Amino acid sequence: MRDHYVVTGGAGFIGSAIVRSLLEEGARRVVVIDSLVTGREANLEEVRHSVEFHGIDLRNYEEVAPLVRGAAVVFHEAAIPSVPRSIDEPELTHDNNVNGTFTLLRAARDGEVGRVVYAASSSAYGDTAVLPKVEIMAPSPKSPYALHKLVGEYYATLFASVYGLDTVSLRYFNVYGPRQDPTSPYSGVLSIFMKSILERCPPTIFGDGEQSRDFTYVEDVAELNLKAARAQGVSGKVYNAGNGGRITLKEAWALLQRIEGVEIPARYGPARAGDVRDSQADTTAAVRDLDHRPRVSFAEGLRRTLEWYRRDVKL
Repeated sequence: MRDHYVVTGGAGFIGSAIVRSLLEEGARRVVVIDSLVTGREANLEEVRHSVEFHGIDLRNYEEVAPLVRGAAVVFHEAAIPSVPRSIDEPELTHDNNVNGTFTLLRAARDGEVGRVVYAASSSAYGDTAVLPKVEIMAPSPKSPYALHKLVGEYYATLFASVYGLDTVSLRYFNVYGPRQDPTSPYSGVLSIFMKSILERCPPTIFGDGEQSRDFTYVEDVAELNLKAARAQGVSGKVYNAGNGGRITLKEAWALLQRIEGVEIPARYGPARAGDVRDSQADTTAAVRDLDHRPRVSFAEGLRRTLEWYRRDVKL
């Protein structure tokens, strides 16, 4: 049995959680590929001595191919993961997200990789009114980022059917938790909320705050990745990676205030281009095929995340 794993974007928020999960399970060789465009070496600080780190550009086939050759599983997390940034910088984000994914899949095919687990996105569903979102629904991306991730998903499925490369795609639903960067202008909403609550300043909510999200704790997502890496009979398939519930942004901010014991009214700004109104995962297929049920409630996930920000983030 091969004990060689690769995590692209392994210095990123979700990638570093997968790296830790692999090491906790006793993986002997974990290779991290991360150009540090959005990843941070600090995310790997306490496990840096246990991994092979390569700060290379994923679009460079000649550098990537030797690192993935013969791997049991490649977890492909590398991307510029931002709807607003994809609108502001469409060429840059397309090149990284689409061409980087194609290069990685080509290297995995040529290097006889056992399986690629691809980080897809629930943004592919767009703003269809039907909830919860089911994998068989027709995609309707609203932003360049959503389209990038959908193209990568299609490529993963195509490489499975045409070239015989074993692939599984996971559509992430608003992942949050420790190590999500709160300082970037393109940060996720909960990391911005964390920064605001600790600095005792009001966050800006874009829109009316009634838009809802299926917030999913990062450790649950890492666990799902490992299950997707091992499940039988799932090559070429796509699964939702969500918690299965939804909460409005107003409710999320109110809950965080209650946890912290403060009262800070939010500010409101105009809705942002490319944002979807509501998002919620149907997790039936992941339960059935991958035997995965998220274990961390939203309130517990917020408490854990807030504790990490208080302890480890210099704001």
